[in-house]
Amino acid sequence: MLSRTAENLFWIARYVERAETMARLLEVGYRMAMMPSIAQGYRSEWASILASAGSADGFTQKYGDTPRQADVEAWLFFDRDNPASVVNCVEHARQNGRAVRTALTSEVWDALNGGYLDLAPLSAQPRSSARLPELCDWTKRLGAQVRGAIEGTLQRREGYDFINLGYFVERGDNTSRLIDVKYFVLLPTTDMVGGSIDSYQWTTLLRAVSAYRAFHWAYGGEYTPAKIAHFLILNPACPRSLLHCLDELQHHLGRLISSHGASTSAHVMVTRMRDELAAASIEDILDEGLHEFLTRHIDENARLGAAIASDYLFGAH
Repeated sequence: MLSRTAENLFWIARYVERAETMARLLEVGYRMAMMPSIAQGYRSEWASILASAGSADGFTQKYGDTPRQADVEAWLFFDRDNPASVVNCVEHARQNGRAVRTALTSEVWDALNGGYLDLAPLSAQPRSSARLPELCDWTKRLGAQVRGAIEGTLQRREGYDFINLGYFVERGDNTSRLIDVKYFVLLPTTDMVGGSIDSYQWTTLLRAVSAYRAFHWAYGGEYTPAKIAHFLILNPACPRSLLHCLDELQHHLGRLISSHGASTSAHVMVTRMRDELAAASIEDILDEGLHEFLTRHIDENARLGAAIASDYLFGAH
């Protein structure tokens, strides 16, 4: 497969997953903002969302130091000055898909192009906080439609592997950021840990990653921070857990190695990361500090994405 084709397929998945994560972050902020003020923590729920999204500086330059809900919604969903906004991600995913149209099935292309065509009427509608759940649901449905078309129609060849590498590099980064919202909301006080607001925030996080019922099946009704963190970090059965993402990355890199007959630096890296995480306990992670662990994982995950790009001769966006 040409490296340029591999690059486009890789980034289709990353942009679709990133758009979905921006929507999930907005959903977390919306749900948490419905609770009584918790300003003892980070400046506000919306400031925590910007910090976890990694786009606080860009937001401040355009909207100022006060993160109002309407401005955060605009920045993360509609704003073309934000490279990671939902609108930008959907447009970039479609552009990458158009560049490799012959490598995609008609079902995958229709899902990508349909999402792109929906953007104009969505952007034209009046903006209000009441519409935010609708926008988040639309983005998650689009992600599910694209993913479903890929799983249901794409041949299990190299293109499928590069798409999945994109998905799971991006998902590992995004799950870390979603969990980290909880840290930012409570920083620097822990007075509310174990209280009703704390429990609501953790279960909100589960709902935002569509894992509330799955957690209940796996752990019962005890929604403790340690168990939820374990589920989203170390449980390989959870499709958004960090360990599951590394399992999938190792699998798809292994398939590419079998095709090409040579190991790569990315495969060596993901094997080390996967083995280290599988050997860890949630107590080890909490002792290190949840925020510190997540920051380290985000950095390592970014280096893994760069190694994949280098090994297969395509660039970073």
